[in-house]
Parts: sequence; C-alpha cells; structure tokens
Amino acid sequence: QVQLVESGGGLVQAGGSLRLSCAPSGRTYSSYAMGWFRQAPGKEREIVAAISRSGGVTYYADSVKGRFAISRDNAKNTLYLQMNSLKPEDTAVYYCAASHAVAPSTEYQYDYWGQGTQVTVSS
Repeated sequence: QVQLVESGGGLVQAGGSLRLSCAPSGRTYSSYAMGWFRQAPGKEREIVAAISRSGGVTYYADSVKGRFAISRDNAKNTLYLQMNSLKPEDTAVYYCAASHAVAPSTEYQYDYWGQGTQVTVSS
C-alpha cells in the first residue's frame, strides 16, 4: 500500500509559478511510475504529466508542454511538478498517482492516488 500526500498548491496570478510536491510513503517508491493529474470543476480528470520509475522518461499533455516540468528524487521519496507561466485554465485540483505498470498509458493503470491540492490561477 502506498499513501500519497500532495502539497504546494495555492492561489497565484496568471503568469506566475508554483511547485507541487508529492511525498509517497513506503520504501518502494522508486518501483512506481508516477503521474500528475488534474480535475477542474465540471470537467473530467486529465493527465498532466507522467514520469518513469527512473525518471528518465517523461510525458506531458499538450496543454502544459513547455510550461510544466515533472521530476522525481527517489532518494528523497518525492515527486515534483514545477508549473510556470500559469494560466487561468490551469485552475484545478491536482493529484499525484502511482502505478505498478512500467509505462502506464491511462489513469486506470494508476493504483494509488493522493487527496489532491487546489491550484487557482487568477486572471
């Protein structure tokens, strides 16, 4: 069992930056592929970014490419999402998730989820 706790959300003006962190419990963190998802009010949850177990492979949704960066520090058991040039449409609850799969391609392949952290971008 893995428990995930997100932090770093908040209110920021458009064009600003935030860094989200996710601290999984357990000693096998490095054996999970990790991802960041978000869900805006009235919308379905969508993937934002994902990263392989070693951190060598990353994936980004088109809407955040060039603005967001996912990274992980396996020694510190921490996952990050650096968000720059934030836009009002980035407003959502952001979730981190962990997957047993080597290369999860859908949210259904993620086995553990955090409670989420709110990100609000004002115009």
